[in-house]
Amino acid sequence: MSTPHRDPDRPSPDALLEAARREERHRGRLKIFLGAAPGVGKTYEMLTVGRARLKAGTDVIVGVVETHGRAETEALVEGFEVVARRPVAYHGAALDEMDLDAILARQPALALVDELAHTNAPGSRHPKRYQDVEELLDAGIDVYTTLNIQHVESLNDVVAQITRIRVRETVPDGILDRADDIEVVDLNPDDLIQRLRDGKVYVKGNAERALKHYFSRGNLTALRELALRRTADRVDDELLNHMRANAIAGPWSAGERVLVCISEDPRSAGLVRHAKRLADRLHAPWTAITVEGPRSLSLDEAARDRIADTLRLADRLGGDAVTLPGGRRVADDILAYARSTNVNHIILGKADRSPVFELLNGSVVHDIVRRSGNISIHVITGEATKAEPVSPKTVATAPAKPPFEILAYIVGVLATGTALGLALLVEPYLGVENADLILLTAIVAVAVRSGLGPSLVAVLAASLSYNFFFLPPVYTLTIADPTNIAAFLLFTVVAVVVSNLASRSRREAMVSHGRARATERLYGFSRKLAGCGTLDDVLWATSAQVAAMLKVRVVVLLPEQGTVSVRAGFPPEDTLDAADLGAATWAFDNERPAGRGADTLPGAKRLFLPMRTGRGIVGVIGLDTDGTGPILSPESRRLFDALADMAALAIERVRLVEDLDRAERAAETDRLRQALLTSISHDLRTPLSSVLGAATTLRDLDEALPHDAKVDLLATIIEESERLNRFIVNLLDMTRLEAGAVAASLTPQDVGESVDTALRRLGSILAGHQVRLDLPTTLPALRLDPVLFEQVLVNLLDNAAKYAPEGSIVTVRGISDRDQVRLQILDEGDGLPEADVERVFDKFYRVRKSDSVRAGTGLGLAIARGFVEAMGGTLTAANRRDRPGAVFTILLPVPPAGHVHSDLAA
Repeated sequence: MSTPHRDPDRPSPDALLEAARREERHRGRLKIFLGAAPGVGKTYEMLTVGRARLKAGTDVIVGVVETHGRAETEALVEGFEVVARRPVAYHGAALDEMDLDAILARQPALALVDELAHTNAPGSRHPKRYQDVEELLDAGIDVYTTLNIQHVESLNDVVAQITRIRVRETVPDGILDRADDIEVVDLNPDDLIQRLRDGKVYVKGNAERALKHYFSRGNLTALRELALRRTADRVDDELLNHMRANAIAGPWSAGERVLVCISEDPRSAGLVRHAKRLADRLHAPWTAITVEGPRSLSLDEAARDRIADTLRLADRLGGDAVTLPGGRRVADDILAYARSTNVNHIILGKADRSPVFELLNGSVVHDIVRRSGNISIHVITGEATKAEPVSPKTVATAPAKPPFEILAYIVGVLATGTALGLALLVEPYLGVENADLILLTAIVAVAVRSGLGPSLVAVLAASLSYNFFFLPPVYTLTIADPTNIAAFLLFTVVAVVVSNLASRSRREAMVSHGRARATERLYGFSRKLAGCGTLDDVLWATSAQVAAMLKVRVVVLLPEQGTVSVRAGFPPEDTLDAADLGAATWAFDNERPAGRGADTLPGAKRLFLPMRTGRGIVGVIGLDTDGTGPILSPESRRLFDALADMAALAIERVRLVEDLDRAERAAETDRLRQALLTSISHDLRTPLSSVLGAATTLRDLDEALPHDAKVDLLATIIEESERLNRFIVNLLDMTRLEAGAVAASLTPQDVGESVDTALRRLGSILAGHQVRLDLPTTLPALRLDPVLFEQVLVNLLDNAAKYAPEGSIVTVRGISDRDQVRLQILDEGDGLPEADVERVFDKFYRVRKSDSVRAGTGLGLAIARGFVEAMGGTLTAANRRDRPGAVFTILLPVPPAGHVHSDLAA
């Protein structure tokens, strides 16, 4: 992780934006009264503060307050203007909810809204009360509200672990972060338990159960600490934002923060562990930081690997790992970062440097101690980690230092000679003053191209040449004039300084280029992973990317039925031999490297490395090359770790999406099962009851019943039996559709005849409606399945009869449009809600009208669409434009004339 270097003397843009957001006048201010548990007095405190605002002249209203029958709370409500609650019908009962629209219309200065985590009744504008509060704030109304700590989303799991009770109603953490003020209403656990026993929280029976479970002293103490700590974290963040917005130099000792500085020293791991222990004692966040500057280029691979391992150790121990781009002085970079983040403890390692080295190069420790100000500095020795046994293969992973490039030094001398020749040519015309500039130009060119060593050789050659050829007496190394001695020394000093600056700039450019190149490659990989929607795509992209960047052969193994198996490879690989499979299994089970070049099972052909996320190991990657040496150098290992971490997160993301899809399918299955049971219980029992009642009446009162009554009873039996038959047919048809067993037998059919047959079948159902036919005689014959098409028409007409009022007109209209026929069924009902235009074709879905649902299974339209599509057509729904009502449109293709004639001839 990298953090940009920011000038501590300038305000932070993010902090300024946050301050500006909080000062927006058009948005109301939110104050949350936060408690550890019910009964601590949050509502009482909110009403007390609200009453004080009311006496001060503020327009205060009560949006909703739950007194729970507490007399002292009810007494505080008196005197407030209370907005009447809005009744909401739910499962035959009336629930009272806060009337959001009434409060918005009233537009008070302050609204008191109790129980922020409350879930609103179905049918409300927002599912959660905190969303109602956000709308009030957006309208410029200040809000006081109450909340218990167990309702905070990020603490839900922690509270469940403590109390063994999972709270279902939660509030996003962002609500607390956006609050302008949080007041903790605290009460000693013993006092709260006594209030519970006195019946001031729950009634007696509920109080006894609560004391045995949720309201134990240990639970209350833990919840109390959570509330206080969550509030302290928020206050600490507010303080840090204030300091950044006003460019205030830190630290302010209002909270503890620990910073540990690490380097390539083997003892840095000990410093990180010491920082972890100190942070735990102080209950403080902590950060491990390393400064990456030009000096990083001079480090060998083993040293860079130690830095990377130490940063990963800090991340595993719960700290933040930060790599800071360095400037000229490491101490300045560290102190600037510490002050910008309000750090008040810095841990440094004691350096084993000679006095001569510190005299020439300075000491980071001494510089930080001298300029630390109010920051406490901990200088400790640290302990080096125990060195692991080094095998010949492991030794080879650290590449040798760059060889001594004699060519660079030769080029430096030649460049100086060339510049000298040019200086000698121009010296008669421009003078000695410009000749030395030509030599300096050559020195800068050598420093930029070859680094510090060759440039210093060029400085030496240029200084001697300047003395020999330009300072009198010329062609000797003797300097006669004392002023020329000063000129010679000044030239040499300037040349050394310029050479050093140029070589430093070169190293910084190389560091920036290397960092940019690595970042670009990783960014490209992350974008590739972001575009992968399936697990196979992620595994293929991972194996291909690792193979391309590390020049190795790759296999990716994931757990499957208690073992690991190959899921992807580059080049493709399906199986592993026994040794490799054993090494992969061991690496997965122990979350450690195994196989070639590792300490465990080194006889395997491949090296297997685990892929981890914060939730644990997700798989294993196996690497192989044709060479006999180590597979990964330390630099390659660091690159592999970055690639593996990104791949592991992508795999986990895909799996979470798959889990979510399975959960949604399971929920949909449960919904359909419940809908089916509800439909069966209603649509089977109702006609069966009618049939049974009519048949029983005929049996028991046959002789006493007049003829007309018997006819009516028989008609009822027939009508309800037909209704029951339609229900069973619909269920069977839906089963056939889902099983893919609907095969249309297409023959030429006249659309008018099919419509007439369907109308005769629905004569009794459409008796209360006027049916208007608008079918041109010129409609062409279509290739249809007569049984399926008739059932489509029956279902659509039956649907129109259900949702159109009696006496209204049901229109069947046919339109021929070149290569297709459009058949429409139009009714004069209320039409379809815009949100339900497409959902009406879902199984068991029925549009709710006037708080009631028409009789039916919710399968008719779904079956109609399935049958139409089986015949090669489409079925859509819409609302009529000329008047209220719905229109269902069937589009069917017109077959070529030759096909129809051949079918008729057959």
